[in-house]
Amino acid sequence: MSVPLRISDLLARPDLALSVTYDVPPRLLDRTIEAATVSDLPVPGKWLQGGELLMTIGLLLPSDPAACRAYVREVTEGGAACLALGLGQGLPYQEAPAPLVAAAEEAGLPLLTVPDEVPFIAVTKAVFDARADEQREVLHRAFATQRRLTAAAAGDGLRPMLAEWTAATGVGAAVLDPLGRLLATGDRAQHTPPPQARDLVERVAARGLRGSASSTAGGQQLEVQPLGARRLRGLLLLTGRPDDAARSVVPGLVSLLSLELERRHLRDEPERRRRSALLSELLAAEDPAADRARDMLHSVGLTAERVRGVVVEPEGGREAADGAAGEAGEAAAAAAQEMAADLALAIPGGLVRVTGTGPGGTPGGLIEAVVGEDLDVRDVLARFAPHRPAGIGPATAPEAVRVSLRQAAGLLAVSRSAGEPAEARQSQASRLLLDLGDRRTLHGYADSVLGPLDLADNGEELIATLAAWLETGGAWDATSRRLGVHRHTVRNRLDKAMDLTGRRLDDPDDRFDLWLATRIRRGGAATTGTGGRPTPPPPPTRPGR
Repeated sequence: MSVPLRISDLLARPDLALSVTYDVPPRLLDRTIEAATVSDLPVPGKWLQGGELLMTIGLLLPSDPAACRAYVREVTEGGAACLALGLGQGLPYQEAPAPLVAAAEEAGLPLLTVPDEVPFIAVTKAVFDARADEQREVLHRAFATQRRLTAAAAGDGLRPMLAEWTAATGVGAAVLDPLGRLLATGDRAQHTPPPQARDLVERVAARGLRGSASSTAGGQQLEVQPLGARRLRGLLLLTGRPDDAARSVVPGLVSLLSLELERRHLRDEPERRRRSALLSELLAAEDPAADRARDMLHSVGLTAERVRGVVVEPEGGREAADGAAGEAGEAAAAAAQEMAADLALAIPGGLVRVTGTGPGGTPGGLIEAVVGEDLDVRDVLARFAPHRPAGIGPATAPEAVRVSLRQAAGLLAVSRSAGEPAEARQSQASRLLLDLGDRRTLHGYADSVLGPLDLADNGEELIATLAAWLETGGAWDATSRRLGVHRHTVRNRLDKAMDLTGRRLDDPDDRFDLWLATRIRRGGAATTGTGGRPTPPPPPTRPGR
């Protein structure tokens, strides 16, 4: 590993004959020299970038202590590593002036002297030669590391490359799948990504191939790079701070790992087809035996007692399903297959297939999948099918998953309108209706129905009583208990409400209008009755019965 040029290295060179003007602490002599420059300006700070050896003959150097302190402060704030004063015949100084030495010592700025026989260009050349040697060494190490990685890439799998990288750079490396699950690591003892990397991994994964990110957590440098050619296939997690040589090799490591993941993706294609065929076999039977359906799911590792169907419409899915001709149809079919492969990777069991037929008989319509009830389907869809219409069927027994898929497919139009996945749940037709409607229109409807009560004395009390009565299915005693009032009070309030609105509780249309209006006023939240299920509007009965 190359060692950067330090002030002490220049002092050790006899050909330069540099000297310190005071007893400089060793820590200050360990400062790195990035460049050498010459300036006799009284305010050189704005011309510095940091890390320079600033040389001057002191042509405009102030002589009083206060001005010397101001000059040294200017040099220090400019970022110079040290200051060197040229001495000699015909120059302003034959030795360093005491006010400058005192100011430098007080500010912690190393002050050197350059003897008459050594020109400034010799010092500059020495600095740049050392920097060139350092850069050459960085390149040599980078090339050597790249060769080791390339040789490892010819082997089998991801781990040889990661192990070579860690051995050459000392920086930990791991490859994760797009969901953040560990695929391979250079350290056999590491079985899971460090907890502090979770947020960083999720942030990069959400952006796909569009960017990387780094952070420092618990004093540890973390960096995440996306892997893949056209789609996100995985993530590279680096743990540690790469030096310049290692940093220059990171793009090569990313390329080699991406190629390996693409190769793995192609290698897994037969298994994806097998699972797709298995799903088709499961769905082909009109009335499959429960044991047979469960055994088929268990054979691919899907052991959930209840499953649900998921249907996704990929980009151009409808056009491909209709057999749209030309390159657009073929591209849509290919995109559907790619999205299905991503979902198969993320979904336990990998039971995913593409239905519909594109040009030349290629699949390219809708994507169907069967997932366990406990899977966070929305999270998976947000990651691998963002902004695409998707339906999520209700949880069913394995032998009834065809029904769940059919319901999921029926929700695609709803999802298209809502701009998010639509999920089928029992007894939620009203919630679906409220979610689909324009909020301004819905509230206008509620105001038209309940407006007379808003203007009445105790209008809020009347509306609350009406809503409670409707939610309890028209049960007078249950309504009085919920509100904490006598049942006669409930009847009197409802009679007043009906007089004001001109509605009748024994009319089905009026009752539905009132029920829907009160639901809209509550924001469309589902109400629960016995067993925690939403309660639909009660059948019409006459008040007082």
